[in-house]
Amino acid sequence: MATVNPDIGTGASITMTGTFAARVLAINWSGWARGSVQSSDMATTVAHTFIPTRLYDPGELSVDIQLKTDEFPPIMDVIGTVTLTFDDGETWAADGFATGFELAAPLEDMMTGTLTIKLSGQVT
Repeated sequence: MATVNPDIGTGASITMTGTFAARVLAINWSGWARGSVQSSDMATTVAHTFIPTRLYDPGELSVDIQLKTDEFPPIMDVIGTVTLTFDDGETWAADGFATGFELAAPLEDMMTGTLTIKLSGQVT
């Protein structure tokens, strides 16, 4: 059995086309999915069969950041390149645009925000 050495998230960063920059606390990628089409016919017995669709949904990113009030979130920016860079230098990129932003300003604690980015097109 091959030994798997997982990577650690420390050092990962995200950039978007434009001027928005932030200190990242966490990056979550969800919703990456590929559909299925039922391919059963009258000769199928016992269980349905399926084939994969040709297109996939690249999902969305949820990025937790340290909030700086002098940097407005890119909620109205046009679609641009979103690049996720890992600590080992590997990168994943896709087009994307911000679809949501939430902020938290707790008493005597770090202000934070969560930026949601919908990805579009092929991930490279």
